[in-house]
Amino acid sequence: MMDTFKQLGLPHGRGVCYSGFREGQRPGESAPGYDEVKEDLLLLQPHWDYLRMYDCGIHARTVVDVIVREKLDFKLMLGADIAAEMNNHGCPWDGGVYSEEELARNRTRNREKIDELIGLANAHTEIIFALSVGNETCVDWTDHAVHEERVLEYARQVKARAAQPVTFCENYVPWLGKLRKLAAALDFISVHTYPVWEYKCIAEALDYTKENYAAVARKYPRKAVVITEAGWTTRSNGRGIEPGNANETNQKIYFEKLMLWAEKEGILTFFFEAFDEPWKGSPDPLEPEKHWGLFKLDRTPKAAMRGRLRTPLPSV
Repeated sequence: MMDTFKQLGLPHGRGVCYSGFREGQRPGESAPGYDEVKEDLLLLQPHWDYLRMYDCGIHARTVVDVIVREKLDFKLMLGADIAAEMNNHGCPWDGGVYSEEELARNRTRNREKIDELIGLANAHTEIIFALSVGNETCVDWTDHAVHEERVLEYARQVKARAAQPVTFCENYVPWLGKLRKLAAALDFISVHTYPVWEYKCIAEALDYTKENYAAVARKYPRKAVVITEAGWTTRSNGRGIEPGNANETNQKIYFEKLMLWAEKEGILTFFFEAFDEPWKGSPDPLEPEKHWGLFKLDRTPKAAMRGRLRTPLPSV
């Protein structure tokens, strides 16, 4: 495999997905303040070099502000969290179907988000190293579907107006088929892989991730392929993920094996994710979407991070 850091002109380092919404906060309503973000970033700084954020709104602007004012040594991959522009009747949970008025509003807001992404990127080229024009909008189960041709339009707009490399973050499956044209226009490809969502036990997990990654890398041998999401939830109500698979021990095993492999192969990998987020998913407290963090909601470490210093990962 090719060293993605060399392909992208980046120093080797570790990546994590960061979204800092706490109890009572949620995107579009209320966001973490300066001191809350500072607390988070100081907690993450000893362990990670690269942060990935999904949107370019107020939360991202606060993160950039904290990095600048506190002189923190992070590089940021920034996204535009574009909303549904078409209905997806195949979405397996509530969502995916909208009125024409909602879709029209989303198209207008998406154009504004792309402009915001470009503006923030141009203002902070020293911190923001890459840009994504969307997240999981083309996979068949998404509840925020956007046609791949539209994503391509957004990618071309960003490439024309911003200096940073441009990508799109998506599950591995669409990259193997309908996203070929989009892939050709991007500077690099961003892949998501979740063995636990596909009913893999922990013994199968890393090999399954390797297979997902290799399938995309083989298809696009001249493109850098980055893993922008791979993680392991620590709780589940049984909806989509076997409860016996969701625990801190398995998360620790997957985290250590994944990061050791990624570092050995030179693959920029963002572990999903830094902190648990209570706003996600259903109201059920055991909803798996709420529990992917390496740190709990109160910022105490789970097993994968307990006692960890910035040293090489153990051989597993």
